[in-house]
Amino acid sequence: MSTFSDFNFAGHKALVRVDFNVPLDDQFNITDDTRMSATIPTIKKILADGGSAILMSHFGRPKDGPTDKYSLKHLVKHLHELLNPDGGNTTKVFFADDCIGEQANLTASTLRAGEVLLLENLRFYKEEEKGDKDFAEKLSKLGDVYVNDAFGTAHRAHASTAVIAQFFAADKKMFGLLMESEVKSAEKVLHESEKPFTAIIGGAKVSDKILIIENLLQRATDIIIGGGMAYTFLKARGGKIGGSLCEDDRLQTAIDILEKAKQKNVSIHLPEDSIIADKFAADANTKDCPSDQIPDGWMGLDIGPKAIGIFSEVIRNSKTILWNGPMGVFEMEKFQGGTKAIALSVADATSKGAFSLVGGGDSVSAVNQFHLADKVSYVSTGGGAMLEYFEGKVLPGIAAIKE
Repeated sequence: MSTFSDFNFAGHKALVRVDFNVPLDDQFNITDDTRMSATIPTIKKILADGGSAILMSHFGRPKDGPTDKYSLKHLVKHLHELLNPDGGNTTKVFFADDCIGEQANLTASTLRAGEVLLLENLRFYKEEEKGDKDFAEKLSKLGDVYVNDAFGTAHRAHASTAVIAQFFAADKKMFGLLMESEVKSAEKVLHESEKPFTAIIGGAKVSDKILIIENLLQRATDIIIGGGMAYTFLKARGGKIGGSLCEDDRLQTAIDILEKAKQKNVSIHLPEDSIIADKFAADANTKDCPSDQIPDGWMGLDIGPKAIGIFSEVIRNSKTILWNGPMGVFEMEKFQGGTKAIALSVADATSKGAFSLVGGGDSVSAVNQFHLADKVSYVSTGGGAMLEYFEGKVLPGIAAIKE
């Protein structure tokens, strides 16, 4: 396995798996280009060396083959702008209306040094998600070096992420700069964390986060639990949670986790109080209430001021911080106070020398919404991939390069 930074791409056609699965509005305008801009340094290094870049990505979940809605052609203009920030045309961007076949092969073979080709959506072929070997081999013929820069899909054993690597020699397959930094940041938290190490786990369901919590019990000193999942733990401890979100079939799981934490001397912090509402709506009546004494007809939708104070203190004393999941329904202004306060505490701890990694769609949206992305150590582009990595699973897209 080569390292990307040491490899000279002069004269090479680099086939790069990127994650351009970005959100679009009804007019096909990109509403968040984080994933696209994150991979630009990788593309620029290939071009600066004197190589050309052939980019392949999935986009959305097309059900029945090619459809205009899921065409990557809608991203070409913005990709051109990202690669030519001065408004010029120094870097030419071409588009192939298929990812395999005659046109793709012809355009790739005639691509010159310094030029970029974006292939059509990989998922227009069912073979991509099936991990089909023949499909992977057809893709592999488009370039002579394979670069995986799509951490967001590293947990999928798809043709373009896990199967394709076998068609390239060990010194001709590698991680791109984004993938390298994702893996390095995750490794730092999992295997080189300085103590105290605080994991902040939020979101709706305990069932989505059981494995990550169990894996973190081996490593963290403190685990903060917020969001809807906190109420399953509170009910498991005998609390009254009104109409708050709760997975009744996971109450024993919550008790087991609390017991394991005690045995391992890990402090689990549940919200002492909550902002409760009389309905799940932006215009609901709200009040502060102890989290284990929520009356019937009310539900917890955010952590309260006492919880914010306690959680913030724990975070500010930490040397390593992992944040996955919001503290409440932060999409509604009335219930974003907890998530915002946690984001500010993470930024504050980072400014004092802590290493902070934020990952998972909602946590990333939160730090972006509160303009704090540049105040934390690392913002991961891979939601599901990061979650599985912290669950201790082997990610196929990473294993394929390392083998």
